[in-house]
Amino acid sequence: MEYINNNTVKDIQIAYIGGGSRGWAWTFMTDLANEEQLSGTIRLYDIDHEAAKRNEEIGNHLSNRKEVKGKWCYQTSATLKKALNGADFVVISILPGTFDEMEHDVHMPERLGIYQSVGDTAGPGGMIRALRAVPMFAEIAEAIRDTCPQAWVINYTNPMSLLVKTLYAVYPEIHAFGCCHEVFGTQKILRDLYEMKTGNKVEDWHDVHVNVTGINHFTWFTEASCHGIDLFPVYREYIADHFAQGYEDEKDLNNDQPKDPVFVCRHRVKMDLFRRYGAIAAAGDRHLAEFMPGDEYLKDPDTAHSWDFTLTPVSWRKNDLQKRLARSERLFTHEEEIPLKSTGEEGVLLIKALLGLERVISNVNLPNSALQIENLPKSAVVETNAVFSRNSVRPVAAGKLDEQLKELIVPHTDNHERILKAALDAMKGENMEECLELVVQSFMDDPLVKGHHPCEEDVRTLVKDMITSTMKYLPEAWKQVI
Repeated sequence: MEYINNNTVKDIQIAYIGGGSRGWAWTFMTDLANEEQLSGTIRLYDIDHEAAKRNEEIGNHLSNRKEVKGKWCYQTSATLKKALNGADFVVISILPGTFDEMEHDVHMPERLGIYQSVGDTAGPGGMIRALRAVPMFAEIAEAIRDTCPQAWVINYTNPMSLLVKTLYAVYPEIHAFGCCHEVFGTQKILRDLYEMKTGNKVEDWHDVHVNVTGINHFTWFTEASCHGIDLFPVYREYIADHFAQGYEDEKDLNNDQPKDPVFVCRHRVKMDLFRRYGAIAAAGDRHLAEFMPGDEYLKDPDTAHSWDFTLTPVSWRKNDLQKRLARSERLFTHEEEIPLKSTGEEGVLLIKALLGLERVISNVNLPNSALQIENLPKSAVVETNAVFSRNSVRPVAAGKLDEQLKELIVPHTDNHERILKAALDAMKGENMEECLELVVQSFMDDPLVKGHHPCEEDVRTLVKDMITSTMKYLPEAWKQVI
């Protein structure tokens, strides 16, 4: 890297794992193109080499546009280690498996009455997805250790907590953190409520200052203020007056674009959680519902509908993929251009901070090694604020969790330990009977499953069937117990 007058940095080397993405890659390209203080090389690596090559063309075409401020060279790397060689930053955004595997993750548990609104973090879907993804992340962590040990690693892949945990388990000295934009949407709701209450315009939603605590997709605000106003009474008053109809949400709160109907919700789950626990639940309702007992918000599709959020069927994701493939073709042939509108993501802003060009406070997923949440284990991966500055990410102390919130979160952090152990031991072909039992126990203790009161025999059969359905992406040792 080369620093110029302390205002710009050139020749930054970024390895992008999952660089064939038909979606988030274009988001990242857009934010890089809008940033005039940074330039360098993006090395795209993907098991789908042709998809990465297409993004190489799309990225270079974008960078060559006259109005683009940030100039980057996009190159496709044939191997993971070639992509990582000399990298200053590593971005990981992959789909573990395909949507065929995810279809089993999400829909196979429905035979026991277990419905999932997302299926990529908690519940059966999140745990089976983790069994696929942990070996992939173990390989990535080893390659980073051997190739670019000082690089900053930014993970966007779900299940976020477990995969950040994997990176540190395999390479404890890694400089890695997980980024998630879920809390931004809740900050923007609070900004809107502040404007309604005071009549004052808030130009930047970052002026909503919050204390973030919890785990990814099950995050909570225990403090929230804007321009000196405590937002908890404002939120409480709004809920008292609007709980039945919720909060109108026809636009994506992250980028102010019209929201696809499958993602529209009225935030009534988070409102109900506030009334029950006194803290502001800060993820989307579809995610929050999956962390709670299955007889509450996800008892069945009608119950979810009554709470004004939707279940996202994998058929929708498959149809959306076809649309994104068609868009990829248009971008590749230059029939369509990527708009240079800010995406609302913060990844590039955090890179700038790590380069010393900014000082930023943002939510981040890290091991709880500094006891940023005092009453959770150090081994847990938690989501709190952190201060980003030159070559440094310092987690902010979030304090103790309220005991009621802790009781909601601990079953999930306990399951993270079990699933990680099962996945790593299976890679070695060790203790396979124990590995299976760890997964069965995790299913039995998961609140979403537990709320439906299935018998252990049915859960055990479900676990085996779900593992069988994704065996293509698992270590061979799993066949010993299935």
